[in-house]
Amino acid sequence: MKIVKTLTYRSVTILSFLILIINPAGIINAQQKISIGIHADPAISWFSSDVNKIQNDGAIAGFSFGLTFNKYFTPNYAFSTGINVINAGGRLVSKDTTKFELTDPTPVTVLPGKPVGYRIQYLAIPIGLKLKTNQIGYLTFFSDLGLDPKIVIGGKADIPSLNIKGENAMNELNIFNLSYHITAGIEYSLGGSTAMLLGLNFDNNFLDITKDNGVQPTDKISHKILSFRIGVNF
Repeated sequence: MKIVKTLTYRSVTILSFLILIINPAGIINAQQKISIGIHADPAISWFSSDVNKIQNDGAIAGFSFGLTFNKYFTPNYAFSTGINVINAGGRLVSKDTTKFELTDPTPVTVLPGKPVGYRIQYLAIPIGLKLKTNQIGYLTFFSDLGLDPKIVIGGKADIPSLNIKGENAMNELNIFNLSYHITAGIEYSLGGSTAMLLGLNFDNNFLDITKDNGVQPTDKISHKILSFRIGVNF
């Protein structure tokens, strides 16, 4: 599996702008009522289907990065939000002959049993509740639960049986989605308000990621992402 390395100019511009306009020293007080963080998440992702004729055909490696914002209303509880750029994907295989609408106006035909791979880029704004323990030595344990409204900002398809690789697949993808996330991990104090963060995150879409386009079987394809979080909180 090959980690997605290409990020859109729009995504990088958004994150760069946020980093430039935020001054951590100005918004974090001694009581740590507000904190921010940055993170990078190596990940694996896969699809699941609600119909037997279309099945998952394996996971794809991916990568995400972003910023987190935590507003504490008690020392151990905070509202969490931020912005993430998620690069993920998966492979599907159908038991029937299937047509796909890519950039060419004529749909391509994929025979039964031939896999179709997707690489999808999301822009997500998570909204959640963060819970953390009191600091034990240098360590603090935390969890974060919430919802992630998402917009698809990029999509590519690979169909090896047709020698198609990296073809624009936005016509096959629903632009908006919504998922839930569950994150758990530890923070290691580096002194003052700065801490290194290690965690595990699971993300699962509620809504269908693929369009049926009238030439495909009616189904619901969910996207699941398991990632290892590495970050720093300020």
